[in-house]
Formats: sequence, C-alpha cells, structure tokens
Amino acid sequence: MSAVAEIPRFPSDVTSAWLAGVLSRAGEPVDVLGVDVVPVGTGQTGATYRISVTYAHNPANLPDRFVIKLPSGDDTVRDRVAIGYRSECAFYASVADRVAVPAPECFHCEISDDAFNYALLLADQSPAVQGDQIAGCGIAESVLAVRALAGLHGPTWCDESWLGFDGLAFALTDEAAKRGLGEVAKMSADLTLDRLGDKLDAADRETLLAGLGSVGDWLMGEPDRFALLHGDYRLDNLLFAPDRSAVSVVDWQTLGVGLPTRDLAYFVGTGLDPELRANVEGQLVDEYHAALAAHGVSGYDRETCWQDYRYGMIQALLIPAIGCAFAVNTERGDDMFVAMLRRACRAMRELGTLDLIPRTN
Repeated sequence: MSAVAEIPRFPSDVTSAWLAGVLSRAGEPVDVLGVDVVPVGTGQTGATYRISVTYAHNPANLPDRFVIKLPSGDDTVRDRVAIGYRSECAFYASVADRVAVPAPECFHCEISDDAFNYALLLADQSPAVQGDQIAGCGIAESVLAVRALAGLHGPTWCDESWLGFDGLAFALTDEAAKRGLGEVAKMSADLTLDRLGDKLDAADRETLLAGLGSVGDWLMGEPDRFALLHGDYRLDNLLFAPDRSAVSVVDWQTLGVGLPTRDLAYFVGTGLDPELRANVEGQLVDEYHAALAAHGVSGYDRETCWQDYRYGMIQALLIPAIGCAFAVNTERGDDMFVAMLRRACRAMRELGTLDLIPRTN
C-alpha cells in the first residue's frame, strides 16, 4: 500500500508532477507540462474527474485524456464507502486481467491501508455515453450488456478461490451473513416505503414488503451455482459506444459472490420497461446462456438458466431498496429508485419469483 500522503485527496492534488510520476512507473519517463481536471458523473460513492493532459515528452504514446476516481469529499460517509473503494481497487488490481468483461484500462491504482483514500486512474471512455436508468434501454443495449456480463461470470464460474477473495464488498458465504442481510432488507423496505411509498401503487408496495421480507430465505435457498458478481449491474454503470457496437462496465464497488443470474435479473428487471422486458427477456436469457458457454461454462442447460433468472429477480428489489434507504436524498435519486422498484415489482409478479423461494420459518 502507498502512504496516504502520496494519494491525491482533492482534484487540486492531481498535479503535473503527480501524473508524470505515476505514468512513468509503467515504463519510460513521461514529462507532463500541464493538466486540466474537471468533474464528471454523479459522485454518489466517490468523486470522478476527467483529466486532459499536455505532454512535453510522451514516448509511450499515452492518451491525452484520463478519468480519475478519488474519495467522496463528504467525510461523514467515508466509513460506509471505504469498503467500496477497496472492492473497486481489488477489481482492477486482481480481477480485471482474469475475466473477459469489458472494463476501462487501468493506468494506476493505489489505496491507503484504511481504504479512506484511493486514486484510480482509468482510460477515458468518451465518446461512450452512460446508460440512463430512468429512461431505460432498448434491445441493442440489453444484448451488449448481458453478453458482457457473461464475461465476468463465465471465467469465475463455480471457482471456489473466489469465495475467500479479500476484495469482496459483500462476502455472503455463511448463514449468519445471509440472515444479517435479510434483516437489513426488511429494514430497508420500511425506510423505502416511508420515503417513496406514495409513489408506488398498492400492488408494488405489497410486492416490495413480501420480496424484501424473504431475502434471508432467498439467500439461504440459492442453488449451488456461483460466480463473481458485479453487484450493481445497472444502466448507470454501463458506458455504450455511440453506435451501440460496444459497452464498458464501470463502478466495481459492490463485488460479491453468489448466484450469477442475480446480476442478470437485476439488469433486465430494472433497466427495461415492463412491456419490452416481457417480450425480450427470453431472448436475453438465450444470449447470456450462449455467451456463458462461449466462456467455457458447461453442464448448465438453458432451462436451468431461465429458472435461475426468475429466482434472481429479488436482487432487482434488494439493491434499489438498500440504496434508497441509506443514500442521500436527491430528486433524481428518488425518480431513479421509483422507476427501478416499479419495474422490479412487476417483473417479480409476472415471473412468479416469490413462489420459488423456500421457506425456512
């Protein structure tokens, strides 16, 4: 780990000298004349900036634009988000080269021992554009997203070495941890309804309470298939090429291990309008299943994949509810959570997800 003093804390700390130093570590010396640092993104779990660079000497032909992620400027949330910083750094340092999911190239990653300070220097993905969680997406974006997801799950499929990976943000590998998240889910349901209940209809409120009330049983009853999970695989964390020919996956602060189709169901259930989702979800499961096979997964038939997709749909309630319960209130945030929860509740009812969950009490 690097000393805290070496890690930029604020954008003003991202100087020409600092950038030249970290870029020179990768090879030949780099001389940076100047940097221009401007904010991008929402900054909900960190602060993201675009760096434009002017070089005096650039023998490695490095890009003239990067994106850098630094900690949130709000020290009141640092304990809560530090585990996410550690998870994201672990992805780029120890996971990215072992999987096939498309993600930005990482040029530098450092984090303090307490994980309160970190700096992640990534390739700028522009002109790629961020997905819009409120507006949703169409079939072209969805196909790209589910194929990319298989590039994370396939190479880590049922590999027990990931169960003890120390970069996990959500290490739900024992009964106590699973039951604990079940209690958090119940609390999140109450807090979410207190905040947004008047924006959900009666059917959605009932589904929300029933679904989040069953999270403990849902986790305990998961099939024994597992892989490394993104954990928050949604449109806002996907960057699409303007012509929709490629996608890049970002924000790796919620790494976990569990039933792979939890990521799939979460994306499809929250990212597509219900009518479109009902028409194309079978096709998307086909695309995902075929991509898994291309990454070497065998002995996993399409019907089992479909049932896992149905079972995984609780994830589409769980993550938005936890986010709503514990995130800072914003108008866009509330609109996003409402859109996600409405879509997820309807998907759960139409897929009969609750009927699949074994009851243990």
